[in-house]
Amino acid sequence: MHSGTQFTQGLRLAMDNGPAWTVEAVRQVRYHVVSSDHLFSPDNTTLLTGCPDAPLWAGERRLVVIDENVDALYGARIRAFFDHHDIAVTVLALRADETVKQFDAVSRVVDAMNDFGIDRRREPVIAIGGGVLTDIVGFAASLYRRGTPYIRIPTTLIGLVDAGVGVKTGVNYDTGKNRLGTYAAATATFLDRSFLRSLDLRHISNGLAEILKMALIRSEELFELLERSGPEVRADRFQGSTGELARAADAIVAESIHLMLEELQPNLWESALERCVDYGHTFSPTIEMHALPELLHGEAVVIDMALTTALGLLRGDVGQEQADRIFSVIRALGLPLWNDVLDDPSLLEAALRDTVRHRDGRQRLPLPVGIGRHRFVNDVEPAELRAAAQLLRRRAEDMTQDATAQALVSA
Repeated sequence: MHSGTQFTQGLRLAMDNGPAWTVEAVRQVRYHVVSSDHLFSPDNTTLLTGCPDAPLWAGERRLVVIDENVDALYGARIRAFFDHHDIAVTVLALRADETVKQFDAVSRVVDAMNDFGIDRRREPVIAIGGGVLTDIVGFAASLYRRGTPYIRIPTTLIGLVDAGVGVKTGVNYDTGKNRLGTYAAATATFLDRSFLRSLDLRHISNGLAEILKMALIRSEELFELLERSGPEVRADRFQGSTGELARAADAIVAESIHLMLEELQPNLWESALERCVDYGHTFSPTIEMHALPELLHGEAVVIDMALTTALGLLRGDVGQEQADRIFSVIRALGLPLWNDVLDDPSLLEAALRDTVRHRDGRQRLPLPVGIGRHRFVNDVEPAELRAAAQLLRRRAEDMTQDATAQALVSA
């Protein structure tokens, strides 16, 4: 125990004032993100062999936790896949949306793991569903026996490009978004875009909000791709019905995931608090929880981004033409610019105070610089927020009137 030079030197120095020890350790993390469409086709063995750290062999068993809506659509196919490969599965179907993203749902998963008698070394729990479901299962897995492996199979776009590729788990508590949670990497995430074909377009737009986030802070090229092809790819639900749509969908998903992982990998535990991936997540947790269930997560995020784009416009960091392009792409992707909760200025001020509390006493607010770049600020004042909200409301009303007039002309 005392063989490490740094440890023994620290021990000798501490002995002058009585015994004391300092322990330093590095936590190694390794997880896999694997893409494979039609994951549950009988002849597709990616789920069995695609992750070297979690092979699945005939004769084994697994606990599968699945969103009840996904189970209704794909449950028979999923069970048939496991039967075909001689895997015995126990299935727990859960309702999973923001209104029930509470600790009670985590308890149900923990109870299922306990009843299953899970071998925490060799039997990873399989979570199949959207970001809410995978957050719940990841949280439960991180608690059971202080850490049980799990595998994510996201079935929504926001799960594929955001919730499914990081290491955070969590549930809501009181009025706090994801107030309870852990950092717990899934052993593997399997990305299957074929699930998206059954999503309604609103949920496709919900995921596009997180893709747009990465474009606005990291990649003008990705923004231009969304501007050029986003509406058509959205309408096609990322299924690649034509060669051109397939290339665009592949590029959008691959680039957004690459940018996200590039940002996450050196700072998985968020020890560095200036995180550009927090763009769109300063005001959105408060907006989302106060508007619940009216807004989906990505819709609240994009309203935050629209607000901070307006703030950047007022500060001169974003030009008028750039702001107009951003607002137009938001609308073209089927996303909102405005919600009436922004009419209450005290809400935004409360959100900013909450942000300061969990960013160690500073705002560390990522703001856009043009399109594809960003900077961090610590000097946003309540009066600026009110002005930005007023500007955004006027722009949203103007765009709605323009769209209405255009529809009347077309009719």
